[in-house]
Amino acid sequence: MSKKLLFLIIATLSCTALFSQEKPIEIVEEAKANRLFLYALNKNEKDLDVSITIEGTNFRQSKSVPRAVRVPAASKVMLANLIVDKGKKANYTYELKVSDSLSRRALRKEYESIKIEPRKKIIVYIPENCNSCDRLVSNLEKSHYLYTSHSFSEKPELKAQLAPAFANAIVKLDSVTTPIISLDGVLHVKIEDYDQLLEELNK
Repeated sequence: MSKKLLFLIIATLSCTALFSQEKPIEIVEEAKANRLFLYALNKNEKDLDVSITIEGTNFRQSKSVPRAVRVPAASKVMLANLIVDKGKKANYTYELKVSDSLSRRALRKEYESIKIEPRKKIIVYIPENCNSCDRLVSNLEKSHYLYTSHSFSEKPELKAQLAPAFANAIVKLDSVTTPIISLDGVLHVKIEDYDQLLEELNK
């Protein structure tokens, strides 16, 4: 009976989450003293309302009806605070309700910004005489996107690796003064600023 109940809870969680956004909300736990905090990680690019219902043993929790909590895009928000019985380990299952139809009644809590994977993997190659690389990388650093950057001056071997891609190109690798950006393996040499990068990411 308990196995069937657990399966139903997991099935409900999966269906609710997957139909509401591109990536399911992730739940992570952090233990401090006799408390167990459950956080929602939203790795999507849109805000979501999330409510959690928890059942189990060896802990106490608020008896109030669970309310939806606003979890902004690319953020981490605490959903629940469990008081664990002394000397015990909390055993629990949970059910999530996730919606992208945002409610004015959703609770607004403090949140922590997190880095997320973009729709296309970003790699920035920085030529020796790049005029706009510092500004682009600075904007990427401030963004919520995960990315990788490499400088030809620090890793000259990368230049040799990219050379074949420029063999028949009008623009030669040695003359490039803009960032060379790989988006899912496709190289771009005409992206000079962050706005242009976002435009290309969303195509």
